[in-house]
Amino acid sequence: MVKELSLVLTLVGIAVVLALIGIGWRNRLRRQGDVEPLPPVPDELGAPLAGADGQYVASTTAGDWLDRIAVHRLGLRSNAELSVHPEGVLFDRSGAGPVFIPAGRLTGVRQESGMAGKFVEKDGLLVVSWMLGAKELDTGFRTRRAEDKTVLLTALQELISAAPRAEADSGK
Repeated sequence: MVKELSLVLTLVGIAVVLALIGIGWRNRLRRQGDVEPLPPVPDELGAPLAGADGQYVASTTAGDWLDRIAVHRLGLRSNAELSVHPEGVLFDRSGAGPVFIPAGRLTGVRQESGMAGKFVEKDGLLVVSWMLGAKELDTGFRTRRAEDKTVLLTALQELISAAPRAEADSGK
């Protein structure tokens, strides 16, 4: 009798915790309802300047690595391929849909040791900062191979530094 009661109480406790997690996620979606839609992936992208397989960690509010962005499935961790193109950055996520960031919306890139529940060695994550409408976001990516991180970081830095010039040139 005691074993059965313990089992039932444990199952009820697990169900309550899962329900609270679901309510929290639904409320986060409601609070973030004003976040603009994602930019579409262009029909044609130039040849990749760099690319690597890895893990899309999450997108968070810039500077607040615990505030995951729930809308557009940006807060979901998934396997992904990150590719840097002249037009922008593409996170081709498996099971969650692609995220394309136009070059003109990129604001920075840096290395971190963690964000949104994913912690790794020092400078183990690439964090791309970008604008989605008026909201600045940080998106984390962990490469499968350590040597890919340096190549991506360099390509992203070059793309970010060239983006304002490209926009100015196209405005003439």
